[in-house]
Amino acid sequence: MENPDGLPPENGFPAQQRPQVVGFLLVPGFALMSYAAAVEPLRAANLISGKTLYRWWHSAPGGEPVIASNGVAILPDVGIGAAREVDTLFVCAGGNPAVFDDRNVFAWLRRLARRGVTLGGISGGPYILAKAGLLDDRRMTLHWEHQPAFSEAFPDIAVSPSLFEIDGNRITCSGGISALDMMVALIERDHGRQLAASVGDWFLHTHIREGMGPQRMDLRFRLGVADKKLLRVLHGMEDNIEVPRSRADLAALAGVSVRQLERLFRRHLGRGVHHQYRSLRLERARQLLRETALPVLDVAIATGFGSSSQFARAYRRAFDEPPSQTRCSV
Repeated sequence: MENPDGLPPENGFPAQQRPQVVGFLLVPGFALMSYAAAVEPLRAANLISGKTLYRWWHSAPGGEPVIASNGVAILPDVGIGAAREVDTLFVCAGGNPAVFDDRNVFAWLRRLARRGVTLGGISGGPYILAKAGLLDDRRMTLHWEHQPAFSEAFPDIAVSPSLFEIDGNRITCSGGISALDMMVALIERDHGRQLAASVGDWFLHTHIREGMGPQRMDLRFRLGVADKKLLRVLHGMEDNIEVPRSRADLAALAGVSVRQLERLFRRHLGRGVHHQYRSLRLERARQLLRETALPVLDVAIATGFGSSSQFARAYRRAFDEPPSQTRCSV
């Protein structure tokens, strides 16, 4: 792409041979694994090809060393808003991206978008792109942990449960190891299948996943359940959090009686239908308390409770603290 900053090509590369420049905006609390899975394939592509196909730099709000979620610090080399050559900028975020509110960062991202820079978000990074108004009418994804809060904050933006999405000059990724799958796909797009396969092989990643692959482990493995009838009900529960389905509806979904359904749950999960469903709803509530500013009553309604008092009692029994304490501890 044409250099939007009007700067000469760096390192003496002719324009047609210029390496692609990738920027990483690291937000405090970013997941180190997601970032490493995105940057390391660029290094491998250079090494395997014997060419400088990619260069990269780092930026962070405030320009200070930025601390990852595991405590590792990375020193940024580009300030927010700096006139630095870039083709693609990835926002790497974790923790609670819903509370990020740096107007200088949002303005910078919008300026880059106007100049035609491809913008990407990894893990919680898409949340920040959305807060900057840069994901409207775009196909997108983000880490499953952030999806409930994101959908509450941006009800008009459809979230895909995929590993990554490439929609023109917007790229979003659910994070973790899926960032490696995404970068291999981008390397294949830019430099061919052979180099992309070699990069995957370099990292012992022998099965490169397509972007539309599922983010989460199948319920069969996540809960250690193989019974097909029970699995249909569990999926039905996950899909109906705000308006919980009755035990009779769930039993009909499995094609069994309510009594048979209760026996299935106790045999395979060691708890009854009501207990399992309430636990699932309360876990969703805890996510919303941690990642949104929704009033407690709204969280209660979004997770199928009729009142804030009913919700608070159930929440305290489950987590040994009131909802307000969960929010304050974040």
